[in-house]
Amino acid sequence: MFVYNVKLDSKKSFKIIFAIMLIIGIIICGFIVYKVIFNNSFSSQNEVYKIEPNNYTNVLKAVHEDLDTYIGQKISFSGYVYRVYDLKENEFVLARDMVVSSDFKTLVVGFLCSCKNAADFENNTWVNITGKITKGYYHGDIPVIEIEKIEKITKQPDCFVYPPDDFYIPTSSLLYNNP
Repeated sequence: MFVYNVKLDSKKSFKIIFAIMLIIGIIICGFIVYKVIFNNSFSSQNEVYKIEPNNYTNVLKAVHEDLDTYIGQKISFSGYVYRVYDLKENEFVLARDMVVSSDFKTLVVGFLCSCKNAADFENNTWVNITGKITKGYYHGDIPVIEIEKIEKITKQPDCFVYPPDDFYIPTSSLLYNNP
């Protein structure tokens, strides 16, 4: 049998452990700084986030509650053209019907959109848009989607949306964490 005796110097051991912990801490801090600078400031502003029916009202609520965080973010989603009497000629709401009760009563919800050829699309026409979130005014500050691309589509089979879920957490990363 072979026995090996090791004598540990507590000062040397502490220095080695401290150096390893310091290196790990620097690596973690560097990674966090990289993610904050490069993921939120540059790349995510150029990406297009696709809004789906299952997250439609969560995104709508988050953008309305924290508009300044989302200005400049590109989004893409579909809905139908909906107008009210006091909108400008180049504006419409890209709407969805949100089910608000068990007997299937609905409420119109959506983003106010602006585009040069808005008059070319009649009420209840289904379209898919890609645009950039800006700050506008309609009875107060609200998000307005400046449409960059618009195309007519057929009515979607999943045309209804539901209120924000119980697990909704308002966060500015909702659009930045692309699926």
